[in-house]
Amino acid sequence: MRSRLLALALAALSAPASDGWIPAGPGHAWSFPRDHYSHPGYRNEWWYYSGIVEAEGAPGRRFAYDLTFFRVGLSPRRPVLDSSFAASDLLLAHAACTDLDTGEHRFSEVLYRAVPLLAGFGSPGEPLLAWSLGPPGTGETWQARTEGDGFRVSMGDRGKGISFDLHLAPERPPILEGPGGLSRKSDREGFASLYYSVTRLATRGTLVVGGRSFAVRGESWMDREFGSSALAPDEAGWDWFALRLGDGRDLMLYVLRGRNGVARFAHGTVVDAAGRPRWLGESDFRVRTTRRWKSEATGADYPAGWELEVPSAHLFLRVEPWVPDQENRGVRGPDYWEGAVRAYDAQGGAAGEGFVELVGYGLGNRPPI
Repeated sequence: MRSRLLALALAALSAPASDGWIPAGPGHAWSFPRDHYSHPGYRNEWWYYSGIVEAEGAPGRRFAYDLTFFRVGLSPRRPVLDSSFAASDLLLAHAACTDLDTGEHRFSEVLYRAVPLLAGFGSPGEPLLAWSLGPPGTGETWQARTEGDGFRVSMGDRGKGISFDLHLAPERPPILEGPGGLSRKSDREGFASLYYSVTRLATRGTLVVGGRSFAVRGESWMDREFGSSALAPDEAGWDWFALRLGDGRDLMLYVLRGRNGVARFAHGTVVDAAGRPRWLGESDFRVRTTRRWKSEATGADYPAGWELEVPSAHLFLRVEPWVPDQENRGVRGPDYWEGAVRAYDAQGGAAGEGFVELVGYGLGNRPPI
């Protein structure tokens, strides 16, 4: 049954946009907190949270976490079936935690029909954004919910020895990632999403790793995208950067790669210290790989060091993974690398930190979206 759900999820994510789904286009009337909630007319969407936190009372003991809920649309309308398991959506969720002191990386995932007993998505006016049961047999529940003007995210997987319950308070308003929030993914029409970020969220809560509980504080980043298109046929994956810089600026860049590994399309946003965004085209910045890392588990060969340059913002950064092996290896989708990184200036001084996501590397790992 679970393999059947996975097949449905991958088919829905990789299918071309079809009649009945709303295409991502210009003119979306953004409204918050309304747009924190699900958008059923679009085929795909996700809520992505990532952050770096420090254990209270143990300076220097730091952890990276990420949690993503995906809504995978199966049909624009609920099936006309007399069954409590009839669903128009699936919910897929990924969670990871890396002990940045020991280098240990743990990953967990769930996949359920969006039906009342298993998983679902909230409606405006209620606190719940997305939720699901945890991995079967664990007795856990995973959630993302609003809390005041911020968020609360939680997950648990006893088998993997990780859980967290974190409160996220925004320090900046949502940033639209592209003109009007339209984030194009190709020069070809029809490949785009509606995309916004909350780049700085003061974070506090509890994190449990290997049976040991830590009270933690730190900083997080939230990404939200929704749309109905897949990657363009000539695109095989992406490199995505989300960096909080010590001078108060934030930087988001993504590079979409072709099947030959060459960049096909790139966009980005630089946010100044006052929270004002400026959008970047592919000619406005450069990304150069300086080092690579090969996974012994999957054989995938990933970039593992970069030089990022945004001349108009007088930015030159060297970016390095905090821990080499932050590869997410599961059974319900492609393997990919996602983890904490540190940024340095041209003189080697600390310049910031954040996350990088590398998707589409290795055999059979072309993403379905």
